[in-house]
Amino acid sequence: MIICSDIVTFTNQIQEAIHMSQVKKSTRAWGSPGRYIQGPGELMNLPLYSAKFGKRVFIIIDQFFYEDLTAKLTERYAGEDAQIKTIIFNSEVTEKQIEETTEAAREFAPQIIVGIGGGKTLDTAKAVADNYKTGVIIVPTSASTDAPTSALSVLYKENGEHSHARNYDKSPDLVLLDSEIIAQAPVRFLVSGMGDALSTIFEARANQRSDSPNYISGGYRQTKTAMAVAEACYSTLLEKGLQAKLAVENKIVTEALEDIIEVNTLMSGLGFENTGCAGAHSVGDGVTALPAGKKTLHGEKVSFGVICQLLAENAPTDLIEEVILFNLSVGLPVTLADLYVDTTPENLRTMAVCSMHSFWDAEPFLVTEDRVVDIILAGDALGRYYKSIT
Repeated sequence: MIICSDIVTFTNQIQEAIHMSQVKKSTRAWGSPGRYIQGPGELMNLPLYSAKFGKRVFIIIDQFFYEDLTAKLTERYAGEDAQIKTIIFNSEVTEKQIEETTEAAREFAPQIIVGIGGGKTLDTAKAVADNYKTGVIIVPTSASTDAPTSALSVLYKENGEHSHARNYDKSPDLVLLDSEIIAQAPVRFLVSGMGDALSTIFEARANQRSDSPNYISGGYRQTKTAMAVAEACYSTLLEKGLQAKLAVENKIVTEALEDIIEVNTLMSGLGFENTGCAGAHSVGDGVTALPAGKKTLHGEKVSFGVICQLLAENAPTDLIEEVILFNLSVGLPVTLADLYVDTTPENLRTMAVCSMHSFWDAEPFLVTEDRVVDIILAGDALGRYYKSIT
């Protein structure tokens, strides 16, 4: 029996709440953060931004940055008409951890919650702000995912297994990115973010063709604005992706890097939430169901899924080639071997079965387990071909 308990992408629970099928009404909807600010050194402007919400600032900081940022922010807030309290995040996003952090916040009586770090730190900050019914500022320390702008958190069990997603009535009040910090993060994180962003336009088009609901407040039709953002996401990736990777490899901030930070975080985030996921994330979820899935990042899995989705849709050859060559240029996977997955019948069937619990029904055609196996094998074969000639 195949069990899909390890499917952990931040969108998979939405499918359970909003069945992917034609929308039942013509109402359109758009969701987004209250503000988005990005640039070098912007973290040190946090007192300016938090002051708009109040004087008592509760800051949850990832363990890898806790000591350094606590010292810097304490000094930066000195002399300001404000009080801060920092707390370390060094565990899992569980109901217990969220409640304990919420209690620590209540003792301080904050007027704004700030989360600084990776996805789990940020998801905890969102949940604590929702529990405490206050605003939240999200400060990612890498551009590896489009989750920072979204109105949900992914929760886990105490043993580390995926549990469920928690949806919120509104998106973060402010998403703040310091591009100098992101330029210092491992380049693999930025590239993985590009893999996640790569899927945005193709999954948006699939949802548009099937007239499936987006993820805004129970599901509405997507807006033309959402499609325009998704299109810009893809074109900017192709134009600036390689330059941005080179910038991070050299720990420098360039305009190309700024463009890709915006693509990975804002454009992709607005795109997925306002249009929806489809085949690419389904294949990525399938990979996550395997033990080897723990060896790769979310966007790395999804980037291979994009190739598979395009093959399933019988997309033009030149478009599929464009995607594969982009992946190869920045170091994203194009084969199962790149994902550390052996092409055994058992692995292929596990991937196919678990992918059926994801977003295939956003595609405008019937998808079966057997068809998914063939799609994955076709994607792997094509990726191996292009690797052999480049």
